[in-house]
Formats: sequence, C-alpha cells, structure tokens
Amino acid sequence: MDGTIFNIQRYSIDDGPGIRTTVFVKGCPLRCPWCSNPESLISEPQLLFRFTACKKCGECAKVCPEGAIAFIPEDGPMFDRNKCVVCGLCAKQCLYQAIQITGEMLDIDKVWKTIRKDMVYYEESGGGVTCSGGEILMQPDFVAELFKKCRENGIHTCADTSGFGTPEALEKVLEYADLVYFDMKHLDPARFEELFGVPLEPVLTNLKTIAARGVPLVIRIPLVPDHNDSPENLAAMAKLIKQTAPQAEVHIMPYHRYGESKYTSLGMRYPLSGLRENTEEDLQRAKAILEAEGLAVKGA
Repeated sequence: MDGTIFNIQRYSIDDGPGIRTTVFVKGCPLRCPWCSNPESLISEPQLLFRFTACKKCGECAKVCPEGAIAFIPEDGPMFDRNKCVVCGLCAKQCLYQAIQITGEMLDIDKVWKTIRKDMVYYEESGGGVTCSGGEILMQPDFVAELFKKCRENGIHTCADTSGFGTPEALEKVLEYADLVYFDMKHLDPARFEELFGVPLEPVLTNLKTIAARGVPLVIRIPLVPDHNDSPENLAAMAKLIKQTAPQAEVHIMPYHRYGESKYTSLGMRYPLSGLRENTEEDLQRAKAILEAEGLAVKGA
C-alpha cells in the first residue's frame, strides 16, 4: 500500500493531543486561498526552489536534461516550469538543498519506520499519529491501512480533514480513527464553491456521518478576515455545530501567512497577499458568537 507523501513531521504538538507524528498526504480537491501547504494541492511531485539558500553556483543548470534551468550568474537559476519534468537531477546536484522535490511515493512500512521511532513520546504524552494534507480522503486506503497498523500497536490516531470526499472514503478512514479534526470553512453554498472550487453538500453530509458514528470530534474554524469571519457565517456555523455535533470541541484558528514563502518557492502566486491578520477584537467576537450557542471554544 503506497501513499503520496510530502512531509512526515515528528514531534508535532499542534495536530492533536500529546506529542505526535503528522503524516502529510499530497493532493487536495479544494483551493483554499489561505492554504499554508500549497505543495499539497496537486498529487504529483513538484520542484521547490528556496532562493535564500541558493549560492548561485550554476551546477543545477548543467545537469538539467530538459533545458528547463537558465543560469544567470548575478541572479542565479531561472526555472521554466513548463519544461520541467521533475526528474530530480537538479535537486540531487544542489549541495545547499536550495532545490528540493516535494512529494514521493512511500509504502506503509517506510512510513511506519519513522512513526515507531517516537513510540515512547506517544506513550508518555498521550500522543499518537495524525494524517493531514492535502486532503486525506483522496487517499483513504493508504490512510486507513496506516491507522490500522497504528491501532494494532496501541497508537492513537487522528484524521485531519476538510470533510470533502466520498462517503465510502470517509467510512474507510473512520473505521480506524480515534479522533477527527474537521475544518469548517464556510456555510454559504455559493460562497463556499466560489472560494474553494467544490460544492458544500458533501462536506455537510460527511460531518453528519462523523457525528452519528460517535467518533470524538474537534471542529476547527480558520478565521480569515473578509472571507469567512462575518457574524452571519459564524452564527450559521454555531447553529450547525449545536444541531449536529453539540459535544464537539471548537478551535478557532487565527489567519496567518506562514505558508506565503512556499508559493514563491513553487513558482506560484499567493492569493491573499496583503490581507490583514486577525485583531484580538476579531477573535473575541468570533468566540462570543460560538459560545452563545453553548459550544466549548478554544484558540481565541
């Protein structure tokens, strides 16, 4: 069983209880303008170039078989991504790791070798393994198999999802998930499709399935100024959570631009350049709206 992985982050403390290993799968059907992992959007490997690490030696251009790298001594390498076939030769040639290939096929055993290194941390902290992305419901067989192996070895599992996927994919993951982190982004169907490029209905259906199954649930709301932070949208979220999953814990996730530099490294434009961050007043207002429905809210 292989999965397309772009990162395995050890000693993670933000992706579930305790100390965890987070396995990030590649590929996502949503196009969130605030995505902090743009390398997760497509399933195929991608070339990532960090200009600040480049020493302008020009060795990468010499080995590119497609002529996709033009080297200018005073500026460094210039990449023609339309020509690039992501063969990885330039990354192997770069001594300074300025060029990297993000995304590779890994089987369960290879991922497990990394996970098992931190067994003692899971046991002592009440941690475990989280699968995130990207969207894990795009690789449900891999995630389910990995979670199954974790459960067989007494390791807690957490599924981090946008909720967009088929019911069949969700069922496979839920069978071995001890906890679900569910991102709730917007509840207006037209605005949801405008922002993310997919319909809202499958997300709502899957949320109801998770709640009905009784799997412990944390609903995370990324609070993005001028996009989903209106009182009307927050009130709609609060009502839906109360009706569907009243026992769920709610986490408010303040907007940040931590992933902005990745867009440049991938030759992409960051969609929300210049957008302001949340004020303390924004966060407290959102928390008050959610708590008015009797929800347990953290993160603000």
